[in-house]
Amino acid sequence: MDFMAELQTPLFWTGLLTIIWVNIILSGDNAVVIALAARSLPKHQQNKAVFWGAGAAVIMRIILTIVAVELLKWPYLKIIGGLLLFWIAVKLLLPEDGGEDVESSDNLIQAIKTILIADLVMSLDNVIAVAAAAKGSITLLVLGLLISIPLVIFGATLLMKLMERYPVIITIGAGILGWVAGEMLVTDPVLIDWISANIPWMHIHLPAGLGEVTWAQIVGVALVVILGKWLAARAEQAETEVVDLAAGDQQSK
Repeated sequence: MDFMAELQTPLFWTGLLTIIWVNIILSGDNAVVIALAARSLPKHQQNKAVFWGAGAAVIMRIILTIVAVELLKWPYLKIIGGLLLFWIAVKLLLPEDGGEDVESSDNLIQAIKTILIADLVMSLDNVIAVAAAAKGSITLLVLGLLISIPLVIFGATLLMKLMERYPVIITIGAGILGWVAGEMLVTDPVLIDWISANIPWMHIHLPAGLGEVTWAQIVGVALVVILGKWLAARAEQAETEVVDLAAGDQQSK
């Protein structure tokens, strides 16, 4: 079916709306990581990081979606991705290096790298839903994901403003990434059947038909917050000791 003929079918428009809706629902955690990665940049660079990070992430997701079904069949891939995402979440709680010798352009590039890596890891599940809604149509897939870019950008921009006023949102955002990382670890093809057969208590069924969660998700949140806060406190203490030592040296002179 050619492009113009495809545009005239109700199936195309139904699929397009489905993909946009799926991205609104599934891109919440992506908006969180974009906002977290860009929050420490200078004001004039925050919008650049959000725009380029979100745009590059969506393009990467289009490519990933095309091969997603095969990728998710690979054993250990989600385990590696979950561990990587866990470390990204912990690092986002650490204070930024504020040295004057660090170029702002380097910080911008680093923020975009963080966005891309985290989005790649988190998109492994998301792209399956998008691929299913596209029903094999590359046109539908590309259009749906491109339309979702402003939705992700708006969400990330709003979160950054809220983080400035309410710093606790930073911790909540990192905890969300820990939740996603925990879920990825226990849904890898290598582990999912073994867990169901040997440790069924890993799954917690929620009341009133609200679905289920896993202990891995809860532990993921706890580990990210506890480890991130502990490392952040150590970093701040070390920085304070350096400042005090420098002040002492200055006074002795």
